[in-house]
Amino acid sequence: MKTILIIGGSKGIGKSVLLQQLDLGNKVINLSRTKIDITHNNLLSYEFDILNPNFPTIDNVSHLIYCPGSINLKPFSSLNMDDFRTDMEINFFGAIACIKNYLPALKKEQNSSIVLFSTAAAKMGMPFHTSISAAKSALEGFAKSLAAELAPNVRVNTIAPSIVDTTLASRILRNDSIKEKITNNHPLKRILNTAEVAETVNYLCNSLSISGQTITLDNGITTLKI
Repeated sequence: MKTILIIGGSKGIGKSVLLQQLDLGNKVINLSRTKIDITHNNLLSYEFDILNPNFPTIDNVSHLIYCPGSINLKPFSSLNMDDFRTDMEINFFGAIACIKNYLPALKKEQNSSIVLFSTAAAKMGMPFHTSISAAKSALEGFAKSLAAELAPNVRVNTIAPSIVDTTLASRILRNDSIKEKITNNHPLKRILNTAEVAETVNYLCNSLSISGQTITLDNGITTLKI
């Protein structure tokens, strides 16, 4: 049985990852601001706010999965410095704080790994994404350097999805007309769901040959023009 530490496992992608890992028979420790609506013998959950962290003591961690994110889409002229700082705190500095705190526990395990989340917008210039793209691009660069530093003991990878149908994205996917337009903008004519992102998380946790990579899940939007 592996010990999976999920930061932000109460909703969206994090919750799908949590459910999948429980189904696989692993022990899951969830740190999230929102109370989770799941009970399971292999699940331990703590209230946790990445902007004001109080880290519980965890002795052994097989895989750390950092899920907190933000979708702060505004014209650059409407963003203030606090917007940039908040996005950096949630997406970048929060990940660093969690990794620094639990790296000793990760190093105790064989074949341990860290999985982080970027965005397809870090690869494809998109209007109104300056703040989130800056934070996620910083995270991708950090992950590559950390992967080199921790090799061969701890693998570090990043997943960069395009829009995923989650509560966080509900303000964007707010009606059927907008959903249809966004779907049609993707070459594969579909929007990601949380379960398939969770499958990629599990793959990265178990694939011993992958580290320092950013895996793009985007239904073709960043590389295909058709």
